[in-house]
Amino acid sequence: MPASTPRTPTGPGAPATIADVAREAGVSKTTASDALRGHGRVSDATRRAVLDAARRLGYTPNRSARSLRTSVTETIALHIPEFLTSAEYYMSFVFGVAEQAARAGLNVTLVSSGRLPQVDGVILCDPMPDNPVVDRLMKAGLPVVTAERYGGDGRPAGVIWSDHETSLTELLDHLRARGARRPAFIASDTTADWALTLQRTYARWCHAHGVQDLLRKASFGASPEVLRSVVRELLAEVPGTDAIVCAADGAAAAVLPEIRSAGRVVGEDLLLASCVDSLAMRTAEPPITAIDLRPRHMGAECVRLLCEILAGQTKPGTARTLAIETTVRASTRS
Repeated sequence: MPASTPRTPTGPGAPATIADVAREAGVSKTTASDALRGHGRVSDATRRAVLDAARRLGYTPNRSARSLRTSVTETIALHIPEFLTSAEYYMSFVFGVAEQAARAGLNVTLVSSGRLPQVDGVILCDPMPDNPVVDRLMKAGLPVVTAERYGGDGRPAGVIWSDHETSLTELLDHLRARGARRPAFIASDTTADWALTLQRTYARWCHAHGVQDLLRKASFGASPEVLRSVVRELLAEVPGTDAIVCAADGAAAAVLPEIRSAGRVVGEDLLLASCVDSLAMRTAEPPITAIDLRPRHMGAECVRLLCEILAGQTKPGTARTLAIETTVRASTRS
């Protein structure tokens, strides 16, 4: 029988076994097992052959038996900024992690402290270098994949990150093309890499175009009231502000009432945009231009990379870029 033709598992309707996978790939059961587990001295070509055979046969390992034999828990840990668990970005990210983990036959446990249960690896979303929980998880001795880059001590096993510098530059260029000459930036006061990157990018853009740097900061996870007060003070101090870009999830929609109270009309004499897209941006009046960070896909890609590292298919230290894009809406079509 040609190697490309799937073999039928023994017995009518019987699930494929490790022996079936080994026969299909033309290797021993031990080699097949090592290839699937990412253990042992197995060449890349053999590992790929075994994984392809398992995929063709629909092989699913016996999770309980495998755990007893190898001490693999088939569970991964997930940590997100716990005080922002209601934010749409983070919820979408969690769903992406859960969905991809289920496809891989893995359980997910949320971790809110540095004390880890028995897990095979860790995913950190927006890890901040001054967060003691993140620091302990980074030093736990397990493979760690981060969603966005980590600026603290220690090197994660893998990184999925977004090119926030390019996306914000393109957004600011779009505002300038629409006539904005004094754009303000409402930043998140956090040490997360994405937040610092956005602040540096805005400052460089202002310098390159010879415009006033109107950077203002709000605490990470600030309430709508706090965000509105920042905008109120900005418009009172610099009435010539003709565009506002908000860094945080939901912030742009939250400040709309304050902009109207100042007698400004969004999309006409003041342009408004967000660095995070969400339902609030799409349903605002007018709908708000925003950068789609694809959080659900980000979560899934973090799990996929962690699984590849655990299986020995991808070398630790791998970093991958997740494509993001801006959706232009009525708030910047002046």
